[in-house]
Amino acid sequence: MNRLFYFFCFFIFSSGIVFGQSGTSAPVIQVESDSRLQLLLEKHTEVNLRGKGKGYRVQIYFGSDKSKAKEMKARFLNLHGKDVRAYEPYEQPNFKIRVGDFRTRLEAYRFMKMIKADFPAAFIVESEIEYLD
Repeated sequence: MNRLFYFFCFFIFSSGIVFGQSGTSAPVIQVESDSRLQLLLEKHTEVNLRGKGKGYRVQIYFGSDKSKAKEMKARFLNLHGKDVRAYEPYEQPNFKIRVGDFRTRLEAYRFMKMIKADFPAAFIVESEIEYLD
């Protein structure tokens, strides 16, 4: 008798659970935000897409010989000039040739591997880069 009573109670309570969520409509979430927030996000995106910021470049030459630096830059531009920019920062007494504008170290590493056969002394440096589209 006790068993029958527990079985009956279990059956009653479990049938109530089955019909507990019978609604077919999906919940609707409404997000209300200040319109100035959207303007701020657009401005932030615009600033980050243009201008300068922290990034990486690949340095292909470092030395005190200006003519050698010009030669390395010309050689690089002949091989890769249409796709990648080259820069000539001068930090006394050394001339440097740095190439590319990479946002991540991984992008710079992939490019460095690609040009390593032509420029075996190439290495990655942190630099202020120009954000291009």
